[in-house]
Amino acid sequence: MSGLLRAASVIALATLASRVLGLGREVAIAHQFGASAAYDAFIIAFLIPHLLRKLLAEGALSTAFIPLYSSLRATDPDRASRFAGTVGTVALVAFPIIVALGIWGAPALVTLLADGFDPAKQALAAELTRWTFPFIMLVGLAALVMGVLNSHDHFFAPAFAPVLFNIGLIVGAVVIAPNVDPPVMGLAWGVLLGGFGMLAFQLPFLRGRLHFHLRLRLNDDDLKRLLALMGPTVLGLVVVELNVLVDNKLASRLVDGSIASLQYAVRLFQLPLGVFAIAVATALLPQLSRLAAPSSREQFVETLRNGLRLATLVLLPATVGLIVLGEPIVGLVFEHGAFTADDGARTLGALHFLSLGILGYGMTYLATRAFYALQDTKTPMVISSVAVGVNVALDLVLIGPMGVDGLALATAVAGTVQLLLSLAILSRRLGTALTRTLTGDGVQIALTAALMGAAVYGVDQGLVSSNLGDAVRTGVGLLVGLVSYGGIALVAPSMREALQASGLKIRGD
Repeated sequence: MSGLLRAASVIALATLASRVLGLGREVAIAHQFGASAAYDAFIIAFLIPHLLRKLLAEGALSTAFIPLYSSLRATDPDRASRFAGTVGTVALVAFPIIVALGIWGAPALVTLLADGFDPAKQALAAELTRWTFPFIMLVGLAALVMGVLNSHDHFFAPAFAPVLFNIGLIVGAVVIAPNVDPPVMGLAWGVLLGGFGMLAFQLPFLRGRLHFHLRLRLNDDDLKRLLALMGPTVLGLVVVELNVLVDNKLASRLVDGSIASLQYAVRLFQLPLGVFAIAVATALLPQLSRLAAPSSREQFVETLRNGLRLATLVLLPATVGLIVLGEPIVGLVFEHGAFTADDGARTLGALHFLSLGILGYGMTYLATRAFYALQDTKTPMVISSVAVGVNVALDLVLIGPMGVDGLALATAVAGTVQLLLSLAILSRRLGTALTRTLTGDGVQIALTAALMGAAVYGVDQGLVSSNLGDAVRTGVGLLVGLVSYGGIALVAPSMREALQASGLKIRGD
């Protein structure tokens, strides 16, 4: 088993535990709040801390920190420790300031993000924002710890830490919400519990890997390099997250529950991305960072190509599976308690269109890490800007005739555009046709996934006519999908070659 596959497997297993609990979190929230006005308000309230988490913590900070820290550690471990201490000290100073500004400006932020809310809904969202904003400080420090651990090739703890976040929100929905007024405030308190858990869980794993000392030296050359790399990354992520802001702003003008329905669909859409695509991307970045020198270019390309192939092997069948089994999955996971059949229909429509973008977003994660490993943070920013332009334009065109479905379709198309641009530019820079992963192995994988989808659809229609429940339909459908996809992959020569090229061992070879 290759090093990339081994690392990705560790991350995927830990992330799977997190995503399963994340799904449990959504089940608890759907049961308690459904697709209601109160949950709409919470989504908007948590949107800014969540976006800042991506911009300043797990996004820009981690992706810029890991290549720099990894290169310093390879040549001068003491300097790497000093660098980590400086960054940690700056974070301890900066994040409380950001939190204070967010609490102060909460009403204005809510008005900016959801101008379709009535005054009562805006007031509730502002109060929830004040409570959730300290999350950015907790998760920012957790992201710094994650960067250090990943640079030391320790992937389990950072990948498992979100489990604690999901537990916090489940406690908030199930235990706290029924005992506070308004009940949705329980989710805000759950966010803080989860953020603290993410940080506290990872800290013990630093022992023996990093000797941390407070160092507030703003003129540190390595800190300046980090900030220089973070600048374009932050701008690029801001551009990307404009998709989310525009989607929610437009959805706030639709019927109550539209934001919530889109959010529920996004949670299912993100399941294969979080379990596998992000796992491969996380494992890929340190490896590519160590191979970024021109003398290692062939290894760099081969490692990237293997990552793209691995992602395709999982994400294409995941796309087909979510489309074919979307109805029983939505029914099983969400349709109970306060979640109505109308909420389910709205969520299912958005899920079907979002699923078309799984491959685009999943492989873009990997392509972007290749740019970051080359310490190029500007190109992803430009590519993201083009994709967002496509997304916003399609949002405005499609929301009228299609409503929430139009917002979902626009998001999927934008992800595909981003992938094609990323692979084209990387191919030119690296002197190799990375798009061959899509036109070569990708075609074989797509045909296999289509045959799997046909088998699953046929069995599911038989179960529907037998009036069996969503749990049976989902379970049987997943089993048929796994068996048929795996069987075809092992029998078809082209698929066996793709599996072997990805680092997978096949018995009999």
